[in-house]
Amino acid sequence: MATAPGLTVADYQQLIEGMVWETGTTEQVYVLSGVSWADYEALLARWGDEAPALLKFTEGRLEIMAPSRRHETGKKMLALLLETYFLERNIRFYPLGSLTLRREGLQKGVEPDECYCLHQRRDIPDLAIEVVVTSGGVDSLTIYQDLGVREVWFWQAERLTVYVLGPQGYVQSPQSGLLPDLDLATLARYGAWEEPFDAVFAFREQLRR
Repeated sequence: MATAPGLTVADYQQLIEGMVWETGTTEQVYVLSGVSWADYEALLARWGDEAPALLKFTEGRLEIMAPSRRHETGKKMLALLLETYFLERNIRFYPLGSLTLRREGLQKGVEPDECYCLHQRRDIPDLAIEVVVTSGGVDSLTIYQDLGVREVWFWQAERLTVYVLGPQGYVQSPQSGLLPDLDLATLARYGAWEEPFDAVFAFREQLRR
């Protein structure tokens, strides 16, 4: 984790281009202060959907994170399992991947690892999922709250933590409000399997019993 105030857009770009996609469990994470909204949008425009790092922005603070193999494997495993559940339970869904969610008026932006609209398309997804390998940095939960994402799941140390948006903000919940019939403990158990094919096959078979 590093903090480096007073950089230019060109400095940010050079920093991102020099970050290494790790093949193990470690990740490179930088938190920069004093970043303008215009600089943040310039970085998004520079790479579009092909950025080699994930960006979070809130009120002048920019987090830049180069994901590890463990991070990317975790998010794809959860996506495969969750989408299997949607299909088996006939739940219409719209996968948005790591779509950048941002609002200039709030000075906030975030890129979830996976996100979904359920039942119909919306500008803001109903569900966002983040895989946490490296703790610290920008508090993404406050960003999601201000953007109005109804539910956020964090996958860390092979466990799911669920936050449901209520009148007073997010409340940690043992169960999903969007998918109340989904057994999260079962989802987490299969999410920890080493073999994605075997995990999805076994999860699907259990759903069909």
